[in-house]
Amino acid sequence: MLSLLLAMSCISASGAVQEVGAACKPRSLAFDDTAAGWSAVPLSKLKRDTAYSVAQQEGRAVLRAVADRSASLYMARLKPAQLSPMTIDWEWMTDALVPGADNRDKSAEDAPLRVLVAFDGDVAALPDAERKRFSRAKNLARRDIPYAVLMYIWSDHVPVGTVIPSAHTSQVKMMVVASGPDGLGRWHSVQRNIDDDYKAAYGTAPGPVLGVAVMTDTDNTGSQAIGNYAGIRISCGRP
Repeated sequence: MLSLLLAMSCISASGAVQEVGAACKPRSLAFDDTAAGWSAVPLSKLKRDTAYSVAQQEGRAVLRAVADRSASLYMARLKPAQLSPMTIDWEWMTDALVPGADNRDKSAEDAPLRVLVAFDGDVAALPDAERKRFSRAKNLARRDIPYAVLMYIWSDHVPVGTVIPSAHTSQVKMMVVASGPDGLGRWHSVQRNIDDDYKAAYGTAPGPVLGVAVMTDTDNTGSQAIGNYAGIRISCGRP
């Protein structure tokens, strides 16, 4: 998960100043919208990249993610960073779970579907060990990294509503919004209130939202998975 923060450094503003954030502005993050600025981002030079491709299906742009013992991101930055309250909507679909995956076990921590939201914040307020971890990561990335990441996942069997902390950093939390085989093979619409979810995961209000990413990964289990994503959009206030 530390490599995830390193990869997401490109979603942060350059420089060391915490972003103030602009008022929330509703917008579509359609995968065929060049203004959204979607791009594939490697997770690590030591990992294979998940293959991402965009195609039109039933009048909409669908991102297809094919993971083969791989992990990488597909990311869009919000320029400027935006303040909550904010709601995020998306659709996703997968035909199968990742064999042997368990999001609570760092050696088996894979998922067929993930939607990530990155936040700015005050690193100086973190515990000393976490500040040192951030400093090392920033030196490696040669730019600021997100203060926190909230990751929505389709898990193997962990109950919906569970918040799973990263084994590597306190600043990445996974929130299970779908679990198990029920619903495989068909599209599902998801709507989440970012403020409520961040407070449930971190116990405090979120800072400015830096951007959004998706990830389908099988690097830990060494298996294969296919995830499909569509219709990501941001609205302001509560649904």
